[in-house]
Amino acid sequence: MTQYSIHDLVPVREGGTVATALADTAAYARQAEAHGYSRYWIAEHHGMPGIAGGATSVVIGHVAAATSRIRVGAGGIMLPNHAPLVVAEQFGTLDALFPGRIDLGLGRAPGSDQRTARALRRSLESDPNGFPNDVMELQSYFADDGQTGIRAVPGAGADVAIWILGSSLFGAQLAAMLGLPYAFASHFAPDALDQAIAIYRRDFRPSAALERPHVMAGFNVFAADTDEEARYLASSMEQSFVALRTGNPGKMQPPVRDYRASLGPQGAAMLEQVLSCSAIGSPATVRREIAAFVERTGVDELMIAGATYDPEARLRSIALTAEAMQELKLAA
Repeated sequence: MTQYSIHDLVPVREGGTVATALADTAAYARQAEAHGYSRYWIAEHHGMPGIAGGATSVVIGHVAAATSRIRVGAGGIMLPNHAPLVVAEQFGTLDALFPGRIDLGLGRAPGSDQRTARALRRSLESDPNGFPNDVMELQSYFADDGQTGIRAVPGAGADVAIWILGSSLFGAQLAAMLGLPYAFASHFAPDALDQAIAIYRRDFRPSAALERPHVMAGFNVFAADTDEEARYLASSMEQSFVALRTGNPGKMQPPVRDYRASLGPQGAAMLEQVLSCSAIGSPATVRREIAAFVERTGVDELMIAGATYDPEARLRSIALTAEAMQELKLAA
C-alpha cells in the first residue's frame, strides 16, 4: 500500500496574514492526522510574500504541537543556507519535544534568489557542491560518533529521520550512495522523475538507516465534488506558478474560472508541463489519476501538494484524497 503524506508551503492568501496562514496549516495538519496521512512536511522558502514557512523548524514545532501522532518534518531544509551544527541543534530540540515524530528532508537549492541567499548566509562562500559533506556532517552530529570533534547539544543521539530531496539526478545518486530515503519534487519539476527513480533504485546501498530503497514523489491533488470545481480551486496555485515563473511572486490569489484558457497556448502549455504530476477532479478522477501515477512509478509514498485559497476547500480535498487512497488500498 502506497503511503500518502502532505506537503505544505504555508501559503499566505491575498487579504490574509502570516498568523492566519499558520493557523490554517495547523488545521490542515489535524485533518491529515485524522485521515491517516503518514507525514506533514513544511518547505523552506525565503523572501516570498505568499509563503510563510521560512522559519521552517519553528513552523514544524507549531504543527507538531497541534497534532499528536503524525510525523512532522521539513520538505525540506535547504542545507547550504545553514551550518549543519545549527540544523542538528534545531532538529535535536524538535525530537526532544516530539520524540519519534520528526523528519528532516534536505535539499541543496537556495529556496530564494541569490540576494536573499547572501542575506541568510552573510556570504555565498558555502558551496552547494559541498552538500554531500554537509549531509554526512549532520549525520555525524545525530550519531554522536565524535568524527567532527564537536557534540551537538541538543542533537546528539536524536531520532531524526533524514531524507534526501531533489529535482535532478544528483539527489538520487546521493541518496543511493548514503542509503537514505529519497523524495523527488515532481509536483513542480517532473522532467527527470523516472530517470531519477531508476538511478536511485539501481545504485542504492543498504545502510543502518534503511535496508531497501524508499521513494517518495511529489504529486498535486485538488479533490472536489466535481471535476469543474476542482479545476476552479486549482487555479489559485496555477496563478502562483505563473507569478513565480514571470518574476512576480505574491500572495495566493482567489480562484478564477477557466484560468488556463485565459493564458493563451504558451502559458497553458507551461502549466500543463510543470503540473503534469497532478490529479485535479472529482473523487473518481483523483482515484484514477493517482492509481495511474503509482502504477507508472512504483513509488512507495506520495507527498501530496495542492494549496487552495479557501481553507475549507483544502480541508475537503485532504479528506477526499484520503478516501481515494483507502479505496485504492481495498482494491489492491
